[in-house]
Amino acid sequence: RRGFAGRRARGRAGASAMAATASLVRYNNPVLVSTTKGKKGGEAKKTAGKKLPPVEIGGKELTQTEDILNSILPPKEWTKNGQLWVQYVSSTPATRLDVVNLQEQLDQKLQQRQARETGICPIREELYAQCFDELIRQVTINCAERGLLLLRVRDEIRMTIAAYQTLYESSIAFGMRKALMAEQRKSELEARIKHLRGEKMQLEEQVTELETKCTEIEQTAKERKEEEEAKHKEEVEFLKETNEQLKKNLESLLSAPKK
Repeated sequence: RRGFAGRRARGRAGASAMAATASLVRYNNPVLVSTTKGKKGGEAKKTAGKKLPPVEIGGKELTQTEDILNSILPPKEWTKNGQLWVQYVSSTPATRLDVVNLQEQLDQKLQQRQARETGICPIREELYAQCFDELIRQVTINCAERGLLLLRVRDEIRMTIAAYQTLYESSIAFGMRKALMAEQRKSELEARIKHLRGEKMQLEEQVTELETKCTEIEQTAKERKEEEEAKHKEEVEFLKETNEQLKKNLESLLSAPKK
């Protein structure tokens, strides 16, 4: 019975490990911390609110290196069937073969999850972050100070990337606002151009009408001038003839003998 119970416990641990998110970082086997199934609600809340006791592995508490590892890479926690499981990061030193396997796993996961080779890709970013965390874990086991320094480098890189991401998002928002303003301005200018073209056509029609009226007025004035000149000429001729006639009459009267 004990062997069967042990196999069942290991099967549950394996199922819980499958429930946890697959990662390139090496973790130990999951550990059952507490069982909340069958307890009252108040007792379950008290158990969940308490701090987890230190986990003993092989009868010894976690060493200082393992404490540093747990501070760098916090343990995973999840609940399944009313049981709280915890999975701590592995403190086993890595060999050259482990590094080669890590590279192969990275390439395999990049291909399986169809990560893009260039440009911005959240999947590629996540996998390389996991790979870097695994390298930090391996280095920390051999030299804790070097691992903490790599942790500072990792946090600085993440902070810089987050700053660039914020700047990128703000620039995208600024560009969108400018594009919307330009589109609105473009619509206004197009409406104004259409209005001005309409006014231009109206003014051209008015110019054509005024030119026609000017031509008619000039033609009328020319005809009237010609008529007045002809009438004036006739009057002048008539006056000349009258003057000649009167002149002859006067000469004939003056030249007549006196009685």
